[in-house]
Amino acid sequence: MTTTRKPVIVRKFSRDWCAGYAGASLGQNGTNPGAAELEILDIGGKVLHIGWEQVKWVCFVRDLPAGDSANPERLLHKRFSIRPRTPGLWLRMTLTDGEELEGLAANDRSLIEGAGLLVTPPDTRSNTQRIYVPRQAIQTLEVVSRIGATGRKRSEAAGRAAGQPDLFPPEPNGL
Repeated sequence: MTTTRKPVIVRKFSRDWCAGYAGASLGQNGTNPGAAELEILDIGGKVLHIGWEQVKWVCFVRDLPAGDSANPERLLHKRFSIRPRTPGLWLRMTLTDGEELEGLAANDRSLIEGAGLLVTPPDTRSNTQRIYVPRQAIQTLEVVSRIGATGRKRSEAAGRAAGQPDLFPPEPNGL
């Protein structure tokens, strides 16, 4: 049986945060862009309604915080130190409070449609697995680079090798 709610930490612009469980469709095509508020089930079992204008980001986490109140997301690296290897678009966002965040996003229609962006953070070994940033929280968005799949380069090289002339062409007189 799969769970329909995922553990999340919601960071607000007021630097306040709350932890709980959000619906599995948050950040996917099933997200309701017209919804005026985010609904999460907190650790105590209460349903919280948070207006999207208050939300800075929603972090999908491995486990909910036990006692770390300063940085519950354990999001230590907000920028890539080297070029990422995973295919996707390397994005740099400046949020409305001036904070910068980088991440990898899928190269699909979700960049121009939907209520927000779902990105993979620079440090995938941290507690945060994915970050959902609502559109109204983004002040500027820059595509740093497109990271392609490695399989395409190999197939292009194989195509060029097939058109390469032979080193020793066959003799014209049949010898």
